[in-house]
Formats: sequence, structure tokens, C-alpha cells
Amino acid sequence: MDLIFSSTTQLASAIQAGQVSAKEVLEAHLTQIEKHNPALNAVVIMDIESARSQARDADEALARGEVRGPLHGVPFTLKDAHCTAGMRTTVGFPPLADYVPPEDGTVMARLRKAGAVLMGKTNVAMLLGDYQSNNPVFGRTNNPWNVERTPGRSSGGAAAALASGMTPFEVGTDLSSSIRLPAHFCGVFGLKPTENRVPLTGLFPNPSDAPRSIRIMSSIGPMARTVEDLALLYKILAGPDGRDTDVQPVPLGEVPDVDLRTLRIAYAPSFPGVPVAAEIRDAVEELARQMERSGVIVEEAQLPKLDFIQDLSSAGELIGMMVAASQPDGNGQPATLGQFCAALQRRDRSIVAWERFFDTWDALLCPASMVTAFPHCNPGTPLDVDGAEVDYWMVAAYGTAFNYTGHPAAVLPYKTDRDGMPIGLQVIGKRWDDARLLLIAKALSPLVGGFQRPPGY
Repeated sequence: MDLIFSSTTQLASAIQAGQVSAKEVLEAHLTQIEKHNPALNAVVIMDIESARSQARDADEALARGEVRGPLHGVPFTLKDAHCTAGMRTTVGFPPLADYVPPEDGTVMARLRKAGAVLMGKTNVAMLLGDYQSNNPVFGRTNNPWNVERTPGRSSGGAAAALASGMTPFEVGTDLSSSIRLPAHFCGVFGLKPTENRVPLTGLFPNPSDAPRSIRIMSSIGPMARTVEDLALLYKILAGPDGRDTDVQPVPLGEVPDVDLRTLRIAYAPSFPGVPVAAEIRDAVEELARQMERSGVIVEEAQLPKLDFIQDLSSAGELIGMMVAASQPDGNGQPATLGQFCAALQRRDRSIVAWERFFDTWDALLCPASMVTAFPHCNPGTPLDVDGAEVDYWMVAAYGTAFNYTGHPAAVLPYKTDRDGMPIGLQVIGKRWDDARLLLIAKALSPLVGGFQRPPGY
């Protein structure tokens, strides 16, 4: 059994069946980290002794016949944005460089209850605010497919660790495609659930107990190397925790497996006004043809009649309003309540338009980004899209559109471009229909081909 590139589901099953010990699986991953992390700088905080103690405890519990949960004994890393009792949570921000939260956030608490073994934390953009994982505390993370390129924002360390076999799963955060962009850049699977599916409790260190600024558009979701792992982790993470009052007890849903021949999937090689590299556009069209040959009802999408550029601008405006409201002494004036309500009304119109679209279609296939992983650069540097300079901040446009509306969206690795960099494609579903979206992604997995190891790993 390949302990490094086995799926989370396979590792959990093997540990529980006694085919391999939690200690053996942990040591294999620690060796992989020791071997490859110096070149990638993906795992930036570790507590090896604690991890070994947790693994030993998991093995001893199993010997007594105790299975603590579906992830019993499975090691993992966690994005350095989730609060972890006894381990630093810094978000790459110098004033928080030594901050140790007093308790686990909901994500960590649920993973711990499921029996998983925390090894360490992965790198982020400072305060999760850029499209590259680089910060003054831990420096820059490199892409395992090409160390001269970025693994993306702000779950870039998570995606790099996952693609290089240093962890079997991760949990990212996604306010502006921060799960899906790194998944696309690094060739792994990622799910942004419906907004308010997973509690944000303990997402961001908050030692002064300041009012929570980001209340909408942000999601927490799993990253993995198979759709089955995404589904397993989603069930562990989703649902109310009694503390994040925005998360409602909407049933997670049990949906029977889907037959490709019953699906209606629209595809969009691009969105109006949003650029995309020809190789990515061609990949969308190629997969659409494959789906059609497999019996899917496929049609190029008649997209909702929206101003996509205005929606992206409105998404940024809403984020800015929330941040400014929590920092009234900062630069600029907080928005008035009237301005905020007007911005929410504009958002509502876009949500309704997309919901009507998904009354007709089971899913939408589209690009995950306008480019594949780009070379490291200063934030704001124009990016090359087929020889044309494009605004750096447009790189996440195809993902941010669905942060704005709150729809669930998954990225599936598909192929590589002429430079050997991964191309992931995005599949979006109806709000609250995450379980069905995951089954659609599972049905499409044989067509996309699944995870491929980067060269040298």
C-alpha cells in the first residue's frame, strides 16, 4: 500500500482494519515532509511529538476495539487560519506570529472528534489577502509542479502539501476562490460548499474578541485527491455548531448515485467580459464533448443576463464594507446601513438569477481561473493571458462569481497545459444541493482522470 498517495478514505479503512498502524502512516508523511518541504515551504508549523503521541494513542485505542471516528488515526495538516488549541495560528501576520488560541475552532474540533491526527499547519497569504501564499512570518510557498510558480491563494500551502503527498487532506477557506484557485493551480480536488454550510467559528484568530467582519460570501471546505474524500470530509465539517448563528440546520442530503445519462449539464468556456487562456477554454469544450459522448445532455450555457464585471466589483465592494465596518479607525469611511442594504439587494438579484438557471440545469461546467499557475510576482503585477496583459485581481474571477452568490462549487483536476501546469475545471450546482454536486463530480471523475502526481513525487 502506498501510504503517501493513498486517499484519506483508503488510509482510514486500512488503519481501522489493522492493515497498517496510525504510527506507520504518520511516519511516512513526516518523512515526505522532511524530504520535500524544504523546496516547497508548504508546511510552516509542526508539533511532531504531539502528532506521534496522538498516533500512538489512536493505535492503543484501536487495540482496545475503540474506533473514534471515520478519520481514526489519519494524519493531516491544516491551513494556518483555523484556530488550534496548543498550536500557533498566525495567518501569516507578524502581530500574531506567536499567537496560540485557547481552544480549537469548529473545524479542528470536528476533525479531532473524527479521530484525525494533526501534524502541523500550512502556509497562507498574509491575512488571507492575496492570490499567492506569501507572508512576512513564513515566506513564500512554491508550487510542486514548478517551484518558480505560485500554488495560489490563500490555501496555497494546503494545496501544495496535498499535491506533494505531505498530507492526505486539507481544509481550506474560500472568500474569493481560495480553495478552488489553489486546487486548480496544484492539480487537486476542492469543494467550496454552499455559503453557511460549515461554521466559521474559529476560522480567524481573534484574541481581542473583535466583532466578526466577514459574515457573507466566505466558506470553509475540504481539499483532497479524490471526490470520495471530499464527500467524507464534507459530512464531518458541515452543519450547525450552536455558535455560528448564520449556519442553519438544513439537511445535508442523502442522494442516490447519479447516472451520467440522466444529467443536464451546461458549459461555459468563458463568461462575458472575463478573459481566459485558450488552453483552459479548450479544456472546458473538450470535457463537454466527452460528457456528451457518455450520454450527458450537454449544451453551451445561455448564462443569466448579468453584468459579470459589475458582480465582481460588487463582491469586492461588499468585502470592503465588512472590513471597514470592523475597523472604523482605519483608512476610509465605513459604509452606511443604507449602502450595505443596497449592496445586498444587488447580490440578491444575482443569486435569484443563478437559482433560476439551476432550475433548468443540474450543473454548470466552466473555467476555474483565467490562467494556470503563474510565476511568483509582486501582487498587482499584470498577468499574461495568451500574450495579453490582464489585471492581476481578475485571476479568481470565475471562482469569486460564486462566492458572491453563495453557490456550491467544486474543482476537478483535468489535464496539464503546454507548460506542464495543471488545469482544473469548475462545476457549480444549486444552493444547498452540495450532496448532489458531489455525486455529479464523482460521476464525472472517470472522464477527468483523477489526481496525477507532480513529476518527482
